[in-house]
Amino acid sequence: MQNQKPVSMSVIRRLPRYYRFLSELSKSGVTRVSSKELSEKMGFTASQIRQDFNCFGGFGQQGYGYNVPQLCAAIGDILGLDRQYKCILVGAGNLGRAIAGHMPFDQLGFQLIGVFDNAPHLTGQKIGGQEIRPFASIGAFYEEHRPSMAILCVPKESVEAVAGQLYGLGMRSFWNFGHYDIALQYPDTIVENVHMNDSMMTLCYKLAASEKE
Repeated sequence: MQNQKPVSMSVIRRLPRYYRFLSELSKSGVTRVSSKELSEKMGFTASQIRQDFNCFGGFGQQGYGYNVPQLCAAIGDILGLDRQYKCILVGAGNLGRAIAGHMPFDQLGFQLIGVFDNAPHLTGQKIGGQEIRPFASIGAFYEEHRPSMAILCVPKESVEAVAGQLYGLGMRSFWNFGHYDIALQYPDTIVENVHMNDSMMTLCYKLAASEKE
């Protein structure tokens, strides 16, 4: 179903959680669920859930609720999980290795087709089913394979240069683990920044706040 107006990022960011919960319900053999039942499982209000789904045309039936497999498939389609966008990973250190080796890319809308690092001793090693290539070869690789997205797992001091080189080749989408805001430098990019430090500081705040209660 097509939405009639732009959907807020707050709604978009809830979609993966809906998808995960509905997938778990479907695997458990649940075929029907109400917004009230979803709210009890997810911590959102039933009204919020209905409003979120209505951004994309609804999906529910009065007196029936939601067909779990159909709703799960519809949200997966909205998220584009069947697209299998080609992606590369730059930075084969501990974080890069963990991501390449353990992320279920094919279930998340992507296909990992290349891993790059500038450390000579890593060239030829394999992670995530991919042989690590020297970053110096990225230009020829990009021209041949045209990946849609780059995962950046490089040190903070290297992110700007790496992002700039990839942008120059034509890359416009990044999953960025470096502490550098690519979108400020290149406003036409699609960037998802992952700041682990910020997440941990937020957790620290919640712990500190709980001690004051």
